[in-house]
Amino acid sequence: MKVAIITFPGTNCERDTAYAFDLLGAKTKIYWHTETDIKADLIVLPGGFSHGDYLRTGAIAKFSPAMSAVIKHAKNGGLTLGICNGFQMLLELGLLPGAMLRNSSMSFISKITNIKVISNNNIFLGQTKNNEILRIPVAHGEGNYFADKNTLKALNDNEQIILKYCDEKGVPTDLNGSQQNIAGICDKNKRIFGLMPHPERACENILGSNDGLKMLKGFLC
Repeated sequence: MKVAIITFPGTNCERDTAYAFDLLGAKTKIYWHTETDIKADLIVLPGGFSHGDYLRTGAIAKFSPAMSAVIKHAKNGGLTLGICNGFQMLLELGLLPGAMLRNSSMSFISKITNIKVISNNNIFLGQTKNNEILRIPVAHGEGNYFADKNTLKALNDNEQIILKYCDEKGVPTDLNGSQQNIAGICDKNKRIFGLMPHPERACENILGSNDGLKMLKGFLC
């Protein structure tokens, strides 16, 4: 599988993401945000603070030239993954529904947390089990997912809510104010994925967990 990782001024997870996919045997290439000739099986928008998170997270990045390739790829059914800041970009682009607000605590959250697999009926989480609890790091100041009532109903009806924050026993927990404790969603066709936790930072036991590899491995199976 060819994986394209797009980096922006302020991105800080592109090499972690490439390393994780390299461990799985994928062919990775990092592209600067001004490039438009991007061809891959999977395009990843990694985490970080693109353009310093000015205005809103992802609000400036969505105007980068590379986004024309991302939009074309996604609308043609290509696999697309947004991690943390990348998830925020997908929301800004309208490729995923909803919006991201400041954490309800108004503080930056950086720690390993538990997330529960809500739906594995998609390629991303196909190597996990429903209700499986994964230990994955989070690091964000704006991870408070918001959507209106009709959007939330559609997300639930179509199995688009794929991950939720929970405790070690799987009980839902309020990490950042996110509606329904949502940690990750996908589009209706289950080809575009966005999540706030960082699976690329959980690819070796020495890091505290390798659950992230199980997640990312789904794209290669």
